[in-house]
Amino acid sequence: MRISGIIGIMSTALLAACAGIPERPAATAALSARSGSNVSGNVSFAETPGGLRIQAEVAGLAPGAHGFHIHEAGDCSAPDAASAKGHFNPAGKPHGHYAEAEHHGGDMPNLMANARGEAAFDFTLAGVGLSGPTGVVGRSIVVHADPDDYKSQPAGNSGARVACGVIVAR
Repeated sequence: MRISGIIGIMSTALLAACAGIPERPAATAALSARSGSNVSGNVSFAETPGGLRIQAEVAGLAPGAHGFHIHEAGDCSAPDAASAKGHFNPAGKPHGHYAEAEHHGGDMPNLMANARGEAAFDFTLAGVGLSGPTGVVGRSIVVHADPDDYKSQPAGNSGARVACGVIVAR
């Protein structure tokens, strides 16, 4: 048998084996500009053993740091995204740094935009998932104009909401 035939058989066997493995639940959010900005992007969510992996590609930002949070309501209809309400906070904790015990479930690291206004984000957020009482599906994700200071209550003094997207299961 030729090498190409062996590779073809092995590829078919591997694909068949993988077909029996269920895909991890996932969700996405398409970011739309708010508050007169030109910000846009896409965010994906996948459950992992360590928490919820959140990956994002965002453009149209001012260079520098920007608050980035999961918000309570899955409603981005208001021109300033106020319809998304406050940070997702299933445990009723004060706003804080995402790595500390006291923080909202939706508190995450700041987005860091380069000189072209583009930001790439890849972070696993502990304590939340896609569904259930700590689930993010049906909520929103918001990009703010300013960095989160991780201290100010109730939302880190992150400024205007410059982009918002509803988190939907895919």
